Amino acid sequence: MLTHPATRFHQIAYVTNDLERAKSLFAEQYGVGRFFMLCDPPPDNIPPGIPPLRVALANLGEIELELIQPLGRELPVFADALPQDKSFAIRFHHICFRIAGDLADWNAHRASIDESQHPVVFHGALADDLRFLYTDERSRLGHYVEHIWMSPQVMQQMAKDVPSFPKPVA
Repeated sequence: MLTHPATRFHQIAYVTNDLERAKSLFAEQYGVGRFFMLCDPPPDNIPPGIPPLRVALANLGEIELELIQPLGRELPVFADALPQDKSFAIRFHHICFRIAGDLADWNAHRASIDESQHPVVFHGALADDLRFLYTDERSRLGHYVEHIWMSPQVMQQMAKDVPSFPKPVA
C-alpha cells in the first residue's frame, strides 16, 4: 500500500483543541510563523458539507505540517485523541502519503488497500480535484495514515497559498 510507485510522503499532522494557541506554540518554539487556513468554518454555523474542523497548513521544507482542531465530537477520528477535560493539548495524529499522477493512479492505489488489514475510517472527495481517506493503523503504528490525491490545479494553488519555512533559497 505505501510502496505503490506513485506514493510520496507528504505531511505530518497534529490535532489540538485550541488552534490559535497551537499556532502560537509552533511560531514561538519551532519558527513556523505563518499558516494557511485551509478550513476555518465559523464554530456556531458550520455550512452543510463542511467537516466541523479548523485546518492550518505550513510547509517545512518538502513536508507539510497540518494542525487540526475538531469543532465537536462529530468526527471521533480527530476528536478522540484529545483530552475530555478540554485542557490544552496538541497530539500527533497522522502521517500523509500523497498519490502522484492522475485519478487512475489514485484508483490503483485505492484498490491496493486491503481494508481487512487497514480499515478506512474517514474518506471524501471534491469533484475531480481531490480524493482522501484515512486508514486506522493505531494498533500497529500508533497513528492514522492519510492517503490523498490532488489534481495539478489544486497542487499549484497549494504551492502558492501555503507558506514555507525556512524560506526557499532563490
